[in-house]
Amino acid sequence: MGSNYVTNPIEFLINTLIGLYILTVMLRFILATVRADFYNPVSQFLVKVTNPPLLPLRRLIPPIGKVDTSSLVLMLVLQMASFGLIALLRGGHISVLSLFILSIAELLGLALNVFLFAIFIQVIISWVNPGTYNPVISLLYSITEPVLRPCRRLIPPISGMDLSPLVALIAIQLAKMLVLPPLFQLAQ
Repeated sequence: MGSNYVTNPIEFLINTLIGLYILTVMLRFILATVRADFYNPVSQFLVKVTNPPLLPLRRLIPPIGKVDTSSLVLMLVLQMASFGLIALLRGGHISVLSLFILSIAELLGLALNVFLFAIFIQVIISWVNPGTYNPVISLLYSITEPVLRPCRRLIPPISGMDLSPLVALIAIQLAKMLVLPPLFQLAQ
């Protein structure tokens, strides 16, 4: 009980603080990828919070085409550091390759969850308070539209009901079930 008494809160802090920052970098990466409104207040917040590590990193790691590779590297390094610190706290050892694969799987799962929750929140808002403007709603639309557009082509609205969010949610959940377990298995 003695070691868990201190270790569990430290693990919680590491997971929470590093996880929130990784989420912030991921949201910035996704919003840049979908070309969301840069001047949106939420976008500006994400830029200000993530600029300190990203600006120097961009001098070392240039973008590849339109992909902000420095954001990807930062997320990967932070995730690997988080898993590495937790392994050290637990007194275990994890290989660098396992750490790398585990971090890739975790980041991929986080990205899928971002899209999953963005679609879910957008659907709820469309039921509860449709047609209102809010900077967050604008960004949600920017995030979800690249996912929902192909689904709308697959299943167009039926009698005014847009079923594309349902199709997208099912597809994302299937992707999580089919892609993530093999990656986590590979990391062991």
